[in-house]
Amino acid sequence: MTERVQGEGFTLEKARRAAETWFAPWVKDLGLVVEEIRPGFVRVRLPNNARLNRVGGILSGQAMMAVADTAMVFAVRSALRGEADIATVQQSTSFFRAVADTDLICEAQVTKEGRSMMFGDCTLYADGQQAKPAAQATLVYAVIPKRK
Repeated sequence: MTERVQGEGFTLEKARRAAETWFAPWVKDLGLVVEEIRPGFVRVRLPNNARLNRVGGILSGQAMMAVADTAMVFAVRSALRGEADIATVQQSTSFFRAVADTDLICEAQVTKEGRSMMFGDCTLYADGQQAKPAAQATLVYAVIPKRK
């Protein structure tokens, strides 16, 4: 059996530290907060930020898609067994309702784990409105074994 290098040992504290080194500066500028993590699941918060809004004060779809992709990186990393790199292969996002003047919450869940591919779903909603999703994203990641 393969040892879980990140999976079960990938704590909230480790995830928050990793956020400082894994992502490009503009992703770090989003100010995402990892609130909960367990193997194959993460919940992140995007604090309300007027700089991310489009006309009319509505959170932009581009920002929401970046949140979903970033959250899924944490979910995939928390499910990995052994050491590997990952890369986004595909993302499909559907938008259901506007988010304005509040934080955005994204819950990312790995739905299928393979040796070379990982699949997941994200639900995004305005803070306090979990029953009314604002968007849903389906993502696919390649798992690239570390070369020796």
